[in-house]
Amino acid sequence: MKMSDVIEQFLLEMLQDEADIVLKRNELANRFSCAPSQINYVIGTRFTGQRGYEVESQRGGGGYIRIRRVAPSDGGYVMHVVNAIGDAISYASVQAMVVNMMQSGILSEREGKLICSAVSDRSLPIQQPQRDQLRAVVFKNMLISIL
Repeated sequence: MKMSDVIEQFLLEMLQDEADIVLKRNELANRFSCAPSQINYVIGTRFTGQRGYEVESQRGGGGYIRIRRVAPSDGGYVMHVVNAIGDAISYASVQAMVVNMMQSGILSEREGKLICSAVSDRSLPIQQPQRDQLRAVVFKNMLISIL
């Protein structure tokens, strides 16, 4: 198993017991005998808004990292996802968000498949970067309609 996977698994296990966790980057790096940048990489790529997490980071001597799983209750989570989308989004990012919402019970499998189909590259036969911009608009509108 890769070091990144080990760190991610450790953090996920901590999040099972708590609503949010507060970590010291250097202490975590020492625990896994890795560079603090490895911790940054794991948090930056695996604990994103697209995957249902909110990360707060304070640098400096007393710095910390707070990771919070965004609760998938009511429309608050969907609005969190809508706000995380931005002006453009890739198809891979849409798929990651849809899978997360299906696992959380916010979307049914049928709804997830419909959304992915509607925003796929085949459904949006225009050139980049307009395709990712249009995908973001369509995806946001579909999510808002679910509310």
